Amino acid sequence: MDPVFLTQQVLNGLSFGALLFLVASGFTLVFGLMRISNLAHGGIYLVGAYVAVSAVAATGNFWLGVLSGAVAGAGVGLVVERGLLRRVRNQEMPEVLVTVGISFIIADLVLAFFGGDPKSLPSGGTGAPSGVLTIGEFGYPYYRLFIIGVTVLIGLALFLLQKRTRIGAIVRAGVDNREMAAAIGINIDAVFTGVFVFGALLAGVAGAIGSGLLSLTPSSGTEILLFAMVVVIVGGLGNIAGAAIGSVLIGIIDAFAKAWVPEFSYFTIFAPMALVLVFRPYGLLGRRS
Repeated sequence: MDPVFLTQQVLNGLSFGALLFLVASGFTLVFGLMRISNLAHGGIYLVGAYVAVSAVAATGNFWLGVLSGAVAGAGVGLVVERGLLRRVRNQEMPEVLVTVGISFIIADLVLAFFGGDPKSLPSGGTGAPSGVLTIGEFGYPYYRLFIIGVTVLIGLALFLLQKRTRIGAIVRAGVDNREMAAAIGINIDAVFTGVFVFGALLAGVAGAIGSGLLSLTPSSGTEILLFAMVVVIVGGLGNIAGAAIGSVLIGIIDAFAKAWVPEFSYFTIFAPMALVLVFRPYGLLGRRS
């Protein structure tokens, strides 16, 4: 096998997996604490992506675009949690239906305002990683390496936040026993809102930087959410480390499948998920409920 080809496909898988981790980590955080399968998460990704594309097109500043996407994602998350989900708290079917409805509304609004033509993050923005890393016969875009690096930093920050801070201890307490956490004086509603908004912010960041990697259409939110849900199911619901492992596995499988057997690329993604559901339905690092 050509080592250059193998290295490129591994890096392709890691860069796509890194993007999936940013989406899946927010999704699994919300599920782990609130037990809400937030199917509007892909719509929030979509909002972050289109806002970032528009901001970079208007200002020419890449980092301003990323910040705008993150803020837009967090803002949508705040409105959804405080304005809608709080009214149907602990009602599983209404929560699912509300988030599905929100995702459809966001997709239709994006189609109305931006049209259906594919878009991407404008190249050449101030501060945007550009060019190709060349080592002998090997060449690889700096932007994909940038996505991997940013995701590693965010992943480490999430780990430290969850394991080494008081906020992380409060969130873990809420995950393990929400009733007991509330009984000892933790404002669980504020924790719910904070985690939901933070998960939405991660989705907005993913949309902002992902729009420079993947083409953007009104259906992109649904597509990325589908992959993120596969990652979460494989890794284990509510588990950040599981989301990281699942993202790497799914990203690399997807990269090699598209290179070797493109007609079976979806099969190679969903077959591992089906096997996990059969033999370990709570995920690789998940816990029995």
